Amino acid sequence: MYLMQTVDYSIYLILFGFLALVLFGFTAKFISLWFQTFVSGTPISLSNIIGMSLRKIPPRLIVTARINLFKAGLKSISVNDLETHYLAGGHINDVVRAMIAADKANIALDWRQATAIDLAGRNLFDAVKTSVNPKVIDCPNKGELISAVAKNGVELRVRARVTVRTNIRQLVGGATEETVIARVGEGIVNAIGSSDTHQSVLAAPQSISKLVLEKGLDAQTAFEILSIDIADITIGENVGARLRANQAEADMCVAKAKAEERRAMAVALEQENIAKIRDADAQVPLALAEAFRRGQLGVLDYQRYLNLKADTEMRESLANSGSEALSEL
Repeated sequence: MYLMQTVDYSIYLILFGFLALVLFGFTAKFISLWFQTFVSGTPISLSNIIGMSLRKIPPRLIVTARINLFKAGLKSISVNDLETHYLAGGHINDVVRAMIAADKANIALDWRQATAIDLAGRNLFDAVKTSVNPKVIDCPNKGELISAVAKNGVELRVRARVTVRTNIRQLVGGATEETVIARVGEGIVNAIGSSDTHQSVLAAPQSISKLVLEKGLDAQTAFEILSIDIADITIGENVGARLRANQAEADMCVAKAKAEERRAMAVALEQENIAKIRDADAQVPLALAEAFRRGQLGVLDYQRYLNLKADTEMRESLANSGSEALSEL
C-alpha cells in the first residue's frame, strides 16, 4: 500500500515537472522581453507581453519599437499606440525610424500624423530624409527637353533641375513628383513665351527661374520647391520664319487662284463679245438686202463697201503677218 502511494506521488511529480518545464519554455521568451524592458527603463508587464502573442502581435517588434522611442525621448507613444498601428496594417519600424529622425532634425511630426502618412502608402522615412537632405528632380526626365517659343518665333529647348524637400504637412493628399515636374515645365514654357526675343532668355536664364518660382508651383503638393536651376538651354528651329514662309506660300496660292478666276472671266467676256460681233456681222447682209429693196443703197455704194471691206481685210492680214515675224525674231 505504501509502495503504491509512493508511485502515485512520483507520477504527479513527473507530470508537474513536465508541465513546469513546458510552461517555462513557453514563457521564457516573454520573460526575456520583460527583463529587457525592465533594464531599459520602460517596463511592460509580463501579462501584456503574453497578451500581444495571443492577439497575433509580434511582442519583440512592439517591445523593440517602444524601447527605441523611449531612449530617443519620445515617451508619449504608448504600447497601445504601437499595437493599434500594427493591427491597422502599418509599418512599425518605418514609423519609429521616421519619428526618431524627425525629432533629431527638429521637424514637427506627431504620432497621429506619422501613422496617417504610413497608412496612406507613403514612405515616411524617405520623406523625412528628403526633408533633411533635399533632393534634385530633373525636369523633364533625363534625355528630354522642354520646347518653348519666344515672341520673335525662335524655339528654345531647356532642361531644368528642381531642388525640393518634402512638405510633411501636405504629404497626405498632396500631389506627387510628377505634378511638380509638369508644373515647372508649364512655368518655363510661359516664361519663355512671354520673352520678346530668344537673346534675352539666353542672356539671363535666371529670369526664367525667377518667374517660375513666383508662380507658387508647389501649392497643394507634397514638396516645397527650394530652387529651379536652368541646366541646359539650346536654340532650336526658327518656328516664326517657317510659319511666315508657309503663310506666304498659302497667300501666293490664293492670289494665283484669284488671278486664274479673273483670267477665266476675261476669256469668257471676250468670247461673249466675239459672239456678239459675229451676230452683228450676220445681220449686215440682211441689212444690205433690205436697203437694196427699199432703194436706199445703189450698186456703186455696194461696190465701194466691198472695196473698203477688202482693203480692211488686207490691212489685218499684213498686221498679223508682221506680228508673227517679230515674234520669230
